[in-house]
Amino acid sequence: MMEFGPVPTADAEGCILAHATRAGTAVFKKGRRLSKEDIAQLQKGGIENLTVGRLSSGDIGEDAAAELIAEAARGGNLETDAPFTGRVNLYASASGVFTVDRHAVDAMNRIDPGITIATLAAYEQVEAGRMVATAKIIPFAVGGKQAQTAAEAIRNALDVAPFRPRMVGLVATCLPHLKPSTMDKTRRVLSARLGPSGSTLIAEERVAHTETAVSKALTRLHQLGADFFILFGASAVVDEDDVLPAGIRLAGGTVEHFGMPVDPGNLLLTGSFQGHPVIGAPGCARSPKENGFDWVLSRLLADIPVTRQDITGMGVGGLLMEISSRPQLRTQSPAQTRKDAPHQADPKVAAIILAAGKSSRMGGPNKLLAHLHGKSLIRTAADAAIASSAGKTIVVTGHMADPIKAELAGTGVHIAHNPDFAEGMAGSILAGLEQAGEDCDAVLIMLGDMPAIGKDVLNGMISQFAASPETPIIVATADGKRGNPVLWGKQFFSDLRRLEGDIGARHIIAANPQLVGEYEIGSAARLDLDTPEALAAAGGAFPDVKES
Repeated sequence: MMEFGPVPTADAEGCILAHATRAGTAVFKKGRRLSKEDIAQLQKGGIENLTVGRLSSGDIGEDAAAELIAEAARGGNLETDAPFTGRVNLYASASGVFTVDRHAVDAMNRIDPGITIATLAAYEQVEAGRMVATAKIIPFAVGGKQAQTAAEAIRNALDVAPFRPRMVGLVATCLPHLKPSTMDKTRRVLSARLGPSGSTLIAEERVAHTETAVSKALTRLHQLGADFFILFGASAVVDEDDVLPAGIRLAGGTVEHFGMPVDPGNLLLTGSFQGHPVIGAPGCARSPKENGFDWVLSRLLADIPVTRQDITGMGVGGLLMEISSRPQLRTQSPAQTRKDAPHQADPKVAAIILAAGKSSRMGGPNKLLAHLHGKSLIRTAADAAIASSAGKTIVVTGHMADPIKAELAGTGVHIAHNPDFAEGMAGSILAGLEQAGEDCDAVLIMLGDMPAIGKDVLNGMISQFAASPETPIIVATADGKRGNPVLWGKQFFSDLRRLEGDIGARHIIAANPQLVGEYEIGSAARLDLDTPEALAAAGGAFPDVKES
């Protein structure tokens, strides 16, 4: 066992330096094994005594021990870096799924408190080059016998199962309530999920929500070369005799398991068709946020079997982040109260103008291009935000993005585009937040069709936020009725990012009534030009329409 203590510098050759030491212009780092030349330089610098560690017979240094442990633990598709300060890191050399023998890791970590290894969670998806584990020796040296025992305990305990690119076929059933735009987004989200594995979505079959249609779609996709099948039902699977599992069996496939103790992701099913994997995706898999579908998909893409016993063992750690677009949330108050969030007296605020909608109530033209008092509605909103004390103005575009940008040319606003604008305002809020950046203290979200909201309203809301740390949400009101704009402190950014589709943020406000402040703007400021009648009544018109 290594012994520490003070010794004369002249007697310290071969010892381990316990503390960083300066001798003249030279600095000797702690953990350095002192050579004859080191001793001479330390003495020349006037260092007469040192605190050092002396290796006992059979001890090995920290770097050698760390390398021994890392090399022993390394299984397939892993590589190590050079040892330093008693540490050796292990990295994935291929993209895939990290696997680890937890019992072996626990056993090794209990052999000697100075010999440790830490890893990612089992079955985590990793990209090539990602660190998956680190072997760390805590003291400057450990007993050689203990190090060898630890190495044997963790032999080949870590591995990366590499992805095998697949040809994926998608079956999506249709019912009248399911929008084509939702199905389009589902396909895009799935393609993004398949990207890290190198897999390709070769075809999609959109069919009626019947077992016969599902069966025939599976057969057609197999004939096209699909070797992996994913099914999205227009209606959630409720039992093993529902449309999707019945369609798999009708096609000659098998259903292996339905249901999983991971939330979101409960309504997942697994099976096989023509010897290839089949996953019946839960509805939450239409969202890019992590859910139980990801856990099963990544393993199967890495050729890791997923059995009934595997799935039923996923409950611990299976409570994942809520997806707010789910038809039924876990609670009626998904947002958490955060009273202890930091607050700035002179906050950095970004104004986000939502300008991505299709203006469907206007009957054709984009309402934001309509003119009122010689200026377009979007330019009026942008000018108000620019003139306010907000440090940055962001306009989120979507429908007719180019004409909107043309209206804003030369203003200096930041443009954020939402390609999924047809899905609702949630995507626009997310796009605006990404442009705002994490250094913002708050965002002021406003609509582009409220021309009476001027800089005074915006400045008033920002001032109230700065003066009232107890209310990090400021909502505009008129005659006691809440509306837009709404200012959000940064402690709510994560909640805003979890919004999905056309679900607004009213539930966040309702869940945190004690954190909401109201700012009265007056009824005149609530002018909202959504329809041709409202526009005409206000004296506005589109540029190509002559005003009477």
